Amino acid sequence: MTFIIRPARLGDLQHLYEMAKLTGGGFTNLPPDRASLTAKLERSEAAFARDGDALEDELFVLVLENLKTHEVRGTCQLFTRVGQTNPFYSYRIGTLTQHSRELDRTFRAEMLALTTDLEGSCEVGGLFLHPGERAGGLGLLLARSRYLFIKTHRARFADRILAELRGIIDEAGGSPFWDGLAGRFFGMNFQDADQFNASHGHQFIADLMPKHPIYTAMLSETARSTIGLPHPSGRAAMRMLENEGFAYANYVDIFDGGPTMTALTDKVKSIAAAKESRILTCDQDGGQESLIATGRLTDFRCAYGLVREVGDAIVLSRDCAQALRVGEDDHVLHVGRL
Repeated sequence: MTFIIRPARLGDLQHLYEMAKLTGGGFTNLPPDRASLTAKLERSEAAFARDGDALEDELFVLVLENLKTHEVRGTCQLFTRVGQTNPFYSYRIGTLTQHSRELDRTFRAEMLALTTDLEGSCEVGGLFLHPGERAGGLGLLLARSRYLFIKTHRARFADRILAELRGIIDEAGGSPFWDGLAGRFFGMNFQDADQFNASHGHQFIADLMPKHPIYTAMLSETARSTIGLPHPSGRAAMRMLENEGFAYANYVDIFDGGPTMTALTDKVKSIAAAKESRILTCDQDGGQESLIATGRLTDFRCAYGLVREVGDAIVLSRDCAQALRVGEDDHVLHVGRL
């Protein structure tokens, strides 16, 4: 057992900063800016330090650590209730149907409306795996660990959950969607807007964007063709979300037009299927490959392991038990592969 998921600490800043420089832009939750990352880590540490069940506007940052080298090789984030401090904006794709008797024709126009419909949801985001580790299911470990964290701290997360996927970014680091829509109103390119949003939030969108719906037919073909599509590097993440029960409900990101996926929190498969069991013993005799988590808040740890169910208890693989620092009669949360 080489890798575990654990809470991020301020000491992880340099690792996170180095990974942020590898994202290629459009990754708002992991900006290559030390001050912004420090603020995120401080906010996360405050959330981990609060021992209570009240639903508040909080951020939890988790990291993937190599136990042999102690390097941080991936990260993910959880927002407990978005849109409480700053509005949470999305574009909702809708259709306006009109009929002309004189022409005997019906016209259907696709429109983008700026909304805060998803305000109050919890969010899973900020998932990034170092390019050197994109094998062996570590991306799945990062993604699904968030659901076990939610299950462990269920009262601190909203009843609806969302995930924003990065949209199409061209080779120059620009966004065709931004250039075709918002860029015309803001006088700044996508990279500048993305950096400003990462550091200051996107209230400026509400301040400067037109409030009336926008007909997509007025956008360039290049911009229209990217609406609701994930970045190629995010297609696997989209499939993982769909496998968990998330669905695309015609909401897209206001910056790059990437799809926003939603689900009911308790209907997410990893949350619904996870169960708590007592460890009967630990050995290396095989079992079902599972995701196992233990501990609350700063003590939370998650890793892959082998599980054999024996009545109401389980037998856990010894290497996983050592990584999680658990043993006989301890209780863990576990869920098998979906």
